[in-house]
Amino acid sequence: MYIMNKPIRIALTKGRLEKDTVGLLEKIGFDCTTVREKGRKLILPISDANLEVVLAKANDVITYVEHGVCDMGVVGKDTIMEMGGSFFELVDLGFGRCRFALAAKKGSGFYGGYDIKTIATKYPNVARAYFESKGMDLEIVKIEGSVELAPLLELSDGIVDIVETGTTLKENGLEIIEDIAPISARLIVNTVSMKLRQAEIEKLVSLVEANL
Repeated sequence: MYIMNKPIRIALTKGRLEKDTVGLLEKIGFDCTTVREKGRKLILPISDANLEVVLAKANDVITYVEHGVCDMGVVGKDTIMEMGGSFFELVDLGFGRCRFALAAKKGSGFYGGYDIKTIATKYPNVARAYFESKGMDLEIVKIEGSVELAPLLELSDGIVDIVETGTTLKENGLEIIEDIAPISARLIVNTVSMKLRQAEIEKLVSLVEANL
């Protein structure tokens, strides 16, 4: 389908998004056996598509695409919102759906009072932008593990986190105060690659869109 010496290199976020993307590429008609049977390899050719898959963590997908070592990438909107960056976000792939939400202890009356709120989160930039849009000051505590613990230990008034079903929140006595933004997997493209390999990339993008 693609006849060109150098393969288009696409970075995939390891795990669920990787599996969903490989399923999509197979639906298009590409042979992804090398990715399915990857072993410990991290750079995998899809020869019949003139593609090369690079498996990486979400933050690194953006770094690789932004710096041009990968032409394209598949990454969650959550990572895009938190990291930012200079690239084209071309397609909402529709899988990996969840949302950013603000949650607090049930019955806490989160927006009551005039004190500055403390928010625990793995996503400080998302949290800060959200509360700034409301004209509110806040203190942010960066958490790496289970964010739900912070309000229970009274480290924070609330949390900003990714929510899929909300079950974990309920089981820990928390409730969603409001949704912040929907999240799903996105196809991103390096700005220079888009200029130099526009025809190839647009052809692949059109195949992706036709098979969503």
